[in-house]
Order: sequence, then structure tokens, then C-alpha cells
Amino acid sequence: MRCGLYFRTGQGRFGVSKRAREQSRIQRRLAEVQRQQRAKQRRKRLIWSGAGLAAAAIVAVIVVVSLPAGSGGGAGGTEVIPPGVGGGAPDIQRPALVLPNTTGISGVVAYDTTGWPSTSHNGPAEQALPHNHVPGPVTYSVTPPVGGDHNGTWMNCGVYAQPVPTERAVHNLEHGAVWITYQPSLPRAEVDALRAFESRQSVLVGGSRYIDVTPYPGLPAPIVASSWGFQLHVTSPSDPRLQQFVNKFRVARQYTPEYGAPCTGGVGTPLQK
Repeated sequence: MRCGLYFRTGQGRFGVSKRAREQSRIQRRLAEVQRQQRAKQRRKRLIWSGAGLAAAAIVAVIVVVSLPAGSGGGAGGTEVIPPGVGGGAPDIQRPALVLPNTTGISGVVAYDTTGWPSTSHNGPAEQALPHNHVPGPVTYSVTPPVGGDHNGTWMNCGVYAQPVPTERAVHNLEHGAVWITYQPSLPRAEVDALRAFESRQSVLVGGSRYIDVTPYPGLPAPIVASSWGFQLHVTSPSDPRLQQFVNKFRVARQYTPEYGAPCTGGVGTPLQK
């Protein structure tokens, strides 16, 4: 059935003036309905906008509250821990082969890195640290790791207040970074000293210092410095061998498997770079 308004012309039931009044009434009613619809849409937009602002405020509060007290840092004080790696069965690394220390730094433990970097020939190739990219977790034979299979995405170098995925930190070692780890129970004054030590190092390629400083649960010494294939245990941030280790191995062509690779452009945001 078709519905509508019909007006008869000429000598119809409605006169011209009455028909005009009826059309005017219909137009006014239509305009009122349209006005109400527009007002309703405006209210909806205001409600959604307010909800969005409230949600953003809640997120901002959560981020600020979750930051460690006094974290500071070159990233505006906002730390983003690099994401963990995928699940599945862990890639269990074979025991790393220990070699004589020929670095000139007392206490350094050296491991077989033959073939990676390509110029390294310090031990049997079949027992050298592997260097494949793997998507899942890795169980390393050295704590903390000094190399081995690792995740294909590195993390941005710098200071982190929380433990980081080892599979990403090992990728940083491959790029020439030095990873300084410390026991979570280390006194705050010594943690601050390690962070100050990092900030004193020169800025290298891409605006990075190529130093990672992170806590590491289960560490065998209060502080451990690691590079690809080398490691040093110390008990104090003031141990002069810590600077010697950085000078020797940080982005050193002789010891860096992927010399020239970046320590930025990865994942995570450190407290200070």
C-alpha cells in the first residue's frame, strides 16, 4: 500500500490557503525532527569524546604510577621493557667452550667464537658459539649469556630498571654492545653508579653508547660485564676493569660479529640511552 498526502486542485475539499498552511506545518515538523536528530548526534559525539579522554587519562596515570621512583633518564623517564619472545620448546644451547684469557684484562673469561666474527680463530669451529636467529626462548649455558642463538629483533641499547629478554640482549652483543648486569639486590647507590658509568661512555654510531645496564636475577656475581664471547665478574662499579672491558670490546672490529650494526631502531625504550 502506498501512503502519502494528496491534495485535490480546483474545487477540491481543501482551499489554497488551508493547503499552504498544512504544507507549512509539515515542513516545520520535518525541520524539528531534523533538529532533534542533529542534537542527538552531537550528544553522542560528546559522550564518545569524553570517554576517550577519560580512557587516555587513565592510561597516562597507569604509565606514570608504574615507573620506578627516581628513574629519570634520557627517554623522558618512560621505560618500555622490550617484549618477550615467542613460546614453544626452548632452544637449548650446548656448553660454551672456555679458552685461555689473552685479552690482557685479569679475570676475563673467554669463549670460543671461531668464525663469528669471521676473523676469529680462537678455538675449534665445531664448538664455537652459534649465532642463528630463532623465534622462541633460548636456554643458554652461560649466565648471563655471552652469545649464541638469539631473537631476530634486537632491543634499543640503554639502561633498563627491569630484566630484559636475554634473547634480545644477546642480539645486541652481536652488534658490539657491552651488557652490564647486576643482582636485583644490589644497593641503590651502586645501581646509580652503574647508570652514571653508562652515561659517561661516548656516544657512537646512531646516537647510541652501545651499553646495556639491566638487573639480572640469579647472577653469579654482584656485577657482570658481557660482550660477544667474553665476560668479567666484578663486585663494585668502581672496579677499573669495568672501563677496561668496555674499552676493549665495545664495538671493536676484532670482537664484534656484525660490526657497524645499530643499537637503535629495535624494540623497547630505555630509561636512559
